[in-house]
Amino acid sequence: MHTQQAAGSRPSCINRRTFLAGAGASTAAFTIVPRHVLGGADQAPSDTLNVAGVGVGGMGFNDIRTVAGLGENIVALCDVDAQYAGKAFEAFPKARRWKDVRKMLDEQKDIDAVMIATPDHLHAPITMMALKAGKHVYCQKPLTHTVHEARQIAKAAAEAGVATQMGNQGQADEGPRILAELIWDGAIGAVREVHGWSNRYPRICPRGQARPADQPPVPDTLDWDLWLGPAPQRPYHPAYLPFAWRGWWDFGTGVLGDIGCHNFSAIFKALRLKHPTTVEASGTFLQDPPEVRRESAPVASVVHYEFAADGDRPALTLSWYDGGMLPRRPEQLEPERRLGGGDGMLYIGDKGAILGYRLIPESRMRDYGRPPRRLERSPGHYQEWVRAAKGGPRAGSDFSFAGPLTEVVLLGNIAIRTGQKLQWDPDAMRITNVPEANDLLHYEYRKGWTL
Repeated sequence: MHTQQAAGSRPSCINRRTFLAGAGASTAAFTIVPRHVLGGADQAPSDTLNVAGVGVGGMGFNDIRTVAGLGENIVALCDVDAQYAGKAFEAFPKARRWKDVRKMLDEQKDIDAVMIATPDHLHAPITMMALKAGKHVYCQKPLTHTVHEARQIAKAAAEAGVATQMGNQGQADEGPRILAELIWDGAIGAVREVHGWSNRYPRICPRGQARPADQPPVPDTLDWDLWLGPAPQRPYHPAYLPFAWRGWWDFGTGVLGDIGCHNFSAIFKALRLKHPTTVEASGTFLQDPPEVRRESAPVASVVHYEFAADGDRPALTLSWYDGGMLPRRPEQLEPERRLGGGDGMLYIGDKGAILGYRLIPESRMRDYGRPPRRLERSPGHYQEWVRAAKGGPRAGSDFSFAGPLTEVVLLGNIAIRTGQKLQWDPDAMRITNVPEANDLLHYEYRKGWTL
């Protein structure tokens, strides 16, 4: 017997990154804890985390402002672009300023925790440095730039025993929990197909480009060598930064890497997905010349992951679409409703379908009501990490979950780049049928950078 919703009522309001992006349903137990444990203005100094921000000009500024609002102490700001990071420097004038994260972690001894929001190619080496230094780590998604890095970071985090969290914020919200509870309650039967999509506009994630030929001067406010970090050497160009790096393979992970860790998180938790057996892709890269395919992600792509049956869960296909590509309209969707939009998730089972976090058609959701509540709710994404750093339960997207999720997401990029169906052996960490594709599992860092 399901609890019926009152007429006109709706589940708690959620943001775009929660359900349209299909972020994760946490299986961690949450409890109400005192404010001094979560962090707040009235907490004692001994309860306060000393936090360093690395990459604080964009999303990183939001990250550190949020934990500062919880009562934590921002003691260090590290950024290679003084102009882009200027608003953070102004907001936290007492924090020590750094350009080189290696020096910051070596010399500033009062840091308890590190928040990382650099371009993707710097995530893993900085995260690893922080883990080895015994710091709690919050890193934006995707957790790493390569599949190899994802495996190594998850291992290192387990050994370090510190609090970790990946920045897929929607995983802490209500919708992923409702999704899991609907699936566990048998609302759509056995899940056979999962479809996720994102239409990142070119201004957000330019792609399908060859390397720029001109070489403008490096701005005085930017340390280009530090911005490159472990990535291969190339001349500075404004086509890469401050935000356009996502579509370039040397620095970013395309639309799939950008949004996949949001979209796929919920179903990975609800169905406890692990590793796919095969991954294949198609897209506009087939029409791109080598100088474009080598440098940047395609304008549009479609990726299919196959997951073998596991226990009571049958085999399923997880499909990804970007650049305006979409799955077929489900038969349950009302004719007047649009399937598309910016980001979305569709779950198809033997007995029905869920779009976002609601059964379709909407009349079925109204009749069904809320499923039985089986999951504790989160105090908030950032609060989870802060609480874990102060001895509480692990965060909902800690690296034991975020590492394997990132690994699977990034396998899709290898399928995109090769254009072949790949057979994956997770134990051996090898693509077994296309040997040359293994070269894309990782790359050689520039001198001065290690994992």
